[in-house]
Amino acid sequence: MPQGAEGPDSYTISDDPASFDLAKAHGWISRESYWGRGIPLATFEKAVRNSLVFGAYAADGSMAAMARVVTDRATFGWICDVFVDAAHRGAGLGKQLMAAIQRHPDLQGFRRMHLATRDAHGLYAQFGFVPLTKVENWMEIRNPDPYGAGG
Repeated sequence: MPQGAEGPDSYTISDDPASFDLAKAHGWISRESYWGRGIPLATFEKAVRNSLVFGAYAADGSMAAMARVVTDRATFGWICDVFVDAAHRGAGLGKQLMAAIQRHPDLQGFRRMHLATRDAHGLYAQFGFVPLTKVENWMEIRNPDPYGAGG
């Protein structure tokens, strides 16, 4: 994806790690998300460092939204930590982030691209996501409250 690709309403979507506002993103995920509440900064920083991260930036340069893709950049990706700041919701940033992810050159030709959502199925369906197939083949180890935040 070209870094700094312009989006509607003067938002820029970028995968440049140097532009990513780690402190702001950590605040969103650790305090406002239902899935990462209480995640320690060091843990979140390590997750970001080892993922392909996307930021959506307003005209003033401030980060307005984010998404993270955990991937080997060859066969598999897991889209996670999609978050739009409350002040920027309704501007289509979720769609812009998903479009940027789908066209990113490192995320092409995968066998599988996954994500999990509690409440945004309609958004992701617009980008071809469907319920898991062959769920009987999938297994997991799940810790519902890894950060001690009551989640």
